[in-house]
Amino acid sequence: MLTLCKTLSAGIGRHGLRNMSAAAAAIPPPNRKPDLPPTKLFINNEWVNAVSGKTFETHNPTNGEVIAHMAEADAADVDIAVAAAREAFELGSEWRTMDASRRGLLLHRLADLIERDRAYLASLETLDNGKPYTASFFADLELSINTYRYYAGWAGKKHGQTIPIDGDHFAYTRLEPVGVCGQIIPWNFPLAMQAWKLAPALAMGNTIVMKTAEQTPLTANHIAALVKEVGFPPGVVNILSGYGPTAGGAIATHDGVDKVAFTGSTEIGQLIHTMAAGNLKRVTLELGGKSANVVFGDCDFERAIDQAHLGTFFNHGQCCSAASRVFVEESIYDQFVEATVERAKAIKVGDPYEMDTAQGPQVRL
Repeated sequence: MLTLCKTLSAGIGRHGLRNMSAAAAAIPPPNRKPDLPPTKLFINNEWVNAVSGKTFETHNPTNGEVIAHMAEADAADVDIAVAAAREAFELGSEWRTMDASRRGLLLHRLADLIERDRAYLASLETLDNGKPYTASFFADLELSINTYRYYAGWAGKKHGQTIPIDGDHFAYTRLEPVGVCGQIIPWNFPLAMQAWKLAPALAMGNTIVMKTAEQTPLTANHIAALVKEVGFPPGVVNILSGYGPTAGGAIATHDGVDKVAFTGSTEIGQLIHTMAAGNLKRVTLELGGKSANVVFGDCDFERAIDQAHLGTFFNHGQCCSAASRVFVEESIYDQFVEATVERAKAIKVGDPYEMDTAQGPQVRL
């Protein structure tokens, strides 16, 4: 998350959220009514309805209007997706026999297509999430593209070790992919969270069953379409839209899933940790925090205000590392509070497609 804040700062200048106009001049205008991606489940490189036939609504947080009706996955759909991912992972499959350099090339090509569709994806992210278009373009898309490229470079660097031992023997370690990875992502950074989950797992040769957040499923489905366009083999990436207790819970408990990775609340993380114990699957949890800024009296005062403001208000404060506490040395405390209040009052709250808007609607309460 620190990297994400640095990326936004680099994109919109030293003054963080204050000076959006200069940044806006460098990007294409948004599309307020972008074409919608497929709204079905992406399993085995095909778009399919949920087994139950159920759908749910995704809403525009700016005005509450329904954007689309998404296929609602549950345990039956997770079973199908896991089976597809398992088949794609089996020894002798196209994915398992693929050269590591080829996996890296696929990830680079995926980054190329995201770059090609950058303005569209930023517009779609703003429609579904409500964050300012400038933040979608600079932060979420920049991070996503860089993440896929970074891990593309790691694909061919999965080295083991040779180990000196006694006797006339040769010992070495060989690193193998974990297997089928269940991944559950939140609504605050849909594109970046998807990239942070997909890219490292794919670089190392794993296969994926991902559940997107029910509040923000749209951009993930466009990435799924790009995965197919790039040429990833069927079953390697499977993207399901649905709810946590049903689709998410089915992933966490599934015996065919070798690892589950979750980003979200501490409470749900505790549940997933317990649910994953059935087959002793590996678990990675990125949960909530209570981050703090510490400001000393000899600081660069204006920069401290800028950074504290960015840390608190970035992405509407919907950030697991938001600087929700600020400890200020007593000698500058009153001055700091006064300046911080004035800065907060100057935030433009409004239409997220306007280039000088610093805060759109909260995606959820």
